[in-house]
Amino acid sequence: MVTDAVLTDEEKTEIRRFCGYAALGDAASGESSWRFFRNTGTLEWRLNTLAEAERKRMRYFLLTLGQMERAVLCASETLDTQVASVWTRNTRELSERVRLFDWWRRRLCGFLGIMPGPDLRDQASIVM
Repeated sequence: MVTDAVLTDEEKTEIRRFCGYAALGDAASGESSWRFFRNTGTLEWRLNTLAEAERKRMRYFLLTLGQMERAVLCASETLDTQVASVWTRNTRELSERVRLFDWWRRRLCGFLGIMPGPDLRDQASIVM
């Protein structure tokens, strides 16, 4: 059952990762630098102020993205098979799954009203 309880630290970690943001570090160490970066700070503020219905919706995103990530990982199990009996592997499966997974990750960012993190940005672009 999906709950509307306050997000756990583990859930927040997964949300940050799915949104393309780097790990924050341990706040107790005094080295947690998220507050110095606008996009990361906005994400943290959103995660800490979501309404009950939004937290419930967020958990559906986490379930969906977790399943999709596992599917991407499992796709690698058949990368070595070109043809098996009458079955022929879809040579585009991995790239299609990754593209769909990233599309859902961007939808999560859109739901939170934040810019996708560095991991979701075009690798050819330079951000300053």
